[in-house]
Amino acid sequence: MPAARTGLAALPSVDRLLTRSEAEPLIAGHGRPAVTTAIRDVLDELRTQRAPESDEGAILDKVAGRLEREARPSLRPVFNLTATVLHTNLGRAQLPEEAVAAMAAAARSAVNLEYDLEAGRRGERDDHVETLLCRLTGAEAATVVNNNAAALLLVLNTLAARKEVPVSRGELIEIGGSFRLPDILSRSGCRLREVGTTNRTHLADFADAIGAKTGLVLKVHASNYSIEGFTAAVPESELARLCRSCGVPFVIDLGSGTLVDLRRYGLPHEPTAQEALGQGADLVTFSGDKLLGGPQAGIVAGRADLVGRLRRNPLKRALRVDKVTLAGLEAVLRLHLDPDRLAKRIPALRMLTRPLADIRAMAHRLQPRVKNRLEGLDVGVVDCECQIGSGALPTRRIPSAGLALRPGTARLAARFRRLPTPVIGRLQDGALLFDLRCLEDEAAFLDQLSRL
Repeated sequence: MPAARTGLAALPSVDRLLTRSEAEPLIAGHGRPAVTTAIRDVLDELRTQRAPESDEGAILDKVAGRLEREARPSLRPVFNLTATVLHTNLGRAQLPEEAVAAMAAAARSAVNLEYDLEAGRRGERDDHVETLLCRLTGAEAATVVNNNAAALLLVLNTLAARKEVPVSRGELIEIGGSFRLPDILSRSGCRLREVGTTNRTHLADFADAIGAKTGLVLKVHASNYSIEGFTAAVPESELARLCRSCGVPFVIDLGSGTLVDLRRYGLPHEPTAQEALGQGADLVTFSGDKLLGGPQAGIVAGRADLVGRLRRNPLKRALRVDKVTLAGLEAVLRLHLDPDRLAKRIPALRMLTRPLADIRAMAHRLQPRVKNRLEGLDVGVVDCECQIGSGALPTRRIPSAGLALRPGTARLAARFRRLPTPVIGRLQDGALLFDLRCLEDEAAFLDQLSRL
């Protein structure tokens, strides 16, 4: 009889593993090519590690684990317990169910994206949201592109290419990812004309800057910073009158933007698109995926003749949104027609307006259960503060409550990130902090802690 194989020679062949019964469900789920590749990779690892494994079932268990990891989507749901409600790195606004349903319906079927059902001919994709946007903002016309930076780029390139754009020095902002307003102006083909100083800009500064070379005047809402102390800024209504008298468009970039006065929900005031247009702006730009609570989009609303020029710019086609985005945005805009129920139906507003007492009660419910699952850690209930995020009201904080896990280490934070639904908190003062304002599914959060 031949001698039994030992060491690396005892490793089974790829073909032998493929014929085992344990491989059948793997092949059914992932396909033969993927399973074959995974078996080869696992066998190569065992050879490299000099760790022979003759149990074919154990080898196929490793193969199954590898296939499961590789099949896991890269874009995954997470628990956002960071104390930033509209977290740019975590996808900003969660969509209401009405928007999710509308987007799914548009994704799975042919739709009348650019087809006029009444006339039986080609239509305009903006038609699906323009009427709603005009009704909600008071604008004459509106158009949609893929984000607010694109909206501003389109406006600048259309109305002020090879011309000057006066902007207050105190508004030359840098947004996320190191994108700077001067760079956007440059890429749009405009020439920046800085006016005033960092902390004080007057109407006379703009009047001196406006001339034959001016394409438009731009005002940028201070959405992600605040200058306090000895300051001065020109009111929008005065700047609008100056621009009108000089015959140049006046554009306001609201950044985050909102269509409702947040004060009605007990939140700090953030300028609305209606207010900007009411104060005389010819065009206003703002985001769809922040305080508006919709999918990522950039919205331009205002004068019909100017919006018409934007649509004729070839850049508009390059920056346009798809049917799924339009379906979600339309659904969110329809929710805004009923502001009395908006705070319950838009997830971001629902989280921002949750009573502090309810969040504290949740923290006290969770504290003993979390502590029981995490031996050796101190778990305490703490008061904390959260921010809206994504550039909205950067200096205002909203009282909240959460859990503090001590000692909080980078290794502990990594363990929570490796859970089936990763839990994202923040390390601060020797603790791993979980702000609970955005936690709406307590059961799902607790159920997976045993996996730690």
